[in-house]
Amino acid sequence: MGVKVSAEYAEVTLDEAFRVLEASVDGLTESEAKARIAKIGYNEVVEKKRNALTDFLSRYWGPMPWLLELTMALSYIIGHYLEVAIIFGLLTTNATIGFHHTRSSRSALELLKKRLAIKAKVLRNREWVIRQAREIVPGDVIAVGLGDLVPADAKVMDGEVSVDQSALTGESMPVTVRESGIVYSSSIVRRGQARALVVNTGANTYFGKTAELVKIAKPKSHQEQIMAAVVKYMMYVSIAALFLVVGNAALTAIDPLTIASFALIFLMGAVPVALPAVFAIVLSVGAMELAKKSALVTRLDSIEDAASMEVLCLDKTGTITQNKLSVTDAITFSGFRKEDVAIVASMASKEEMRDTIDSAVIEYARDLPVDSTAYTQISFTPFDPATKRSEAIVEHNGERFRAVKGAPQVVAALCKGMNEETKHQLIRTVEELSQKGYRTLAVARSQNNDFASLRFAGLMPLADPPRPDSKEMIEELGRLEVEPKMLTGDNVAIAKEIGRQVGIGDKIYRMPELGNLTETDQAKILEEYDGFAEIYPEDKYRVVKLLQSRGI
Repeated sequence: MGVKVSAEYAEVTLDEAFRVLEASVDGLTESEAKARIAKIGYNEVVEKKRNALTDFLSRYWGPMPWLLELTMALSYIIGHYLEVAIIFGLLTTNATIGFHHTRSSRSALELLKKRLAIKAKVLRNREWVIRQAREIVPGDVIAVGLGDLVPADAKVMDGEVSVDQSALTGESMPVTVRESGIVYSSSIVRRGQARALVVNTGANTYFGKTAELVKIAKPKSHQEQIMAAVVKYMMYVSIAALFLVVGNAALTAIDPLTIASFALIFLMGAVPVALPAVFAIVLSVGAMELAKKSALVTRLDSIEDAASMEVLCLDKTGTITQNKLSVTDAITFSGFRKEDVAIVASMASKEEMRDTIDSAVIEYARDLPVDSTAYTQISFTPFDPATKRSEAIVEHNGERFRAVKGAPQVVAALCKGMNEETKHQLIRTVEELSQKGYRTLAVARSQNNDFASLRFAGLMPLADPPRPDSKEMIEELGRLEVEPKMLTGDNVAIAKEIGRQVGIGDKIYRMPELGNLTETDQAKILEEYDGFAEIYPEDKYRVVKLLQSRGI
């Protein structure tokens, strides 16, 4: 069985993909699946677990523990056993607090993982069965539909789906994937259904490779840097004083044991013996306070790292924005009111379909003073990618009309009586909205009891709006002298619009253009700009490393 990067499967035919994966349209047998699990492993990103004893003992290893242990050794040599016990007690207290908190947090995370374990519909032995997502292997045939979390990277065999890939790419708008296209692990199906051939699982998926970046990222502990700096300068003073004392002792013939006692005194004075334990206790208290606010701290020194940050890189989708499509405000045509546009669009939608756009339209109509109880949906035709519209026959006050919503160019073409001025206004408005990064929906309705004569009612711009508290959060970061930088997979137009709305700024740079610059120029750009668009997970890692290279 061959191995390819998931994106490469988009370039080959389905027959070629089946050949490489040694699979068929009938799926795998249970025995074949078990053999592949034994060879490749489960469909999961394996986290290396440390032995509990090794984890505990590792807390006695490092720059600060070494200094304390050196002090203990000197104290023992000259017979100061009480000092040895005190220093060992402080060192062990520090290790115990850090170990206990970390193990408790990891246990909580493991419990969450078990509760959030997903299942998938898989074709095994020519029958559709439900299996744990971790049991899926390359070559499996899976079915995905509305609301499903895609369990692995897969090539669509038949059907069409609209998927939310914001967790991977940062793009807030759903992406349509047709036959032979690739749906990526951890994306969410927002519309449609499809059968797909699994091409990669676990660490070989797009999501898995992103997770590997987190593993190799080894941040420096600010706590250790601060303590090392304190000790370094105290050591300079102590060593200078020690040389003076030793020189004087040599002239006055003082015995070596007394000199060693003086050396220990200076070393003890240079090393803040209780500081690591104090840090651990303070950070534990901070972790408990954060837990009360539903924040789970898995590494104690991450609290201190967060407290000392100068630049905060924020993902746009789901962090600054709601990661939910919403109608900003209807734009009316042909004498219609916003309420008219909202009711017509909502009638051409169906809440039970759980379609992202339908839900946004219905929610917008509910927020307006519109009485929808007087309208009855007689029939409904859901959105079809071929026609690019949805429509319904609606009854109101004993009369019926046709409600249509869809792509502006498609809906406009159905409105035969539209004059040239209205057409030019429509084109101009759609272009302006597009430049701001909005996706635009058009709405039309027929005259009463005349389903053929459609009138263009208006446009509904769709966007992923900022969270209600985003602007306040950005302002608070400014007061704390932390500079926010926005990172998004969306285009520059959307990034600029959101940046202006929340107060980050609209100085946005396209990430693909950064690769053509030298590392020095890249670092300067990163400092000067407010955010970066068209960015991928590996680019986010690179942004952080470049900022750190500038001492930030």
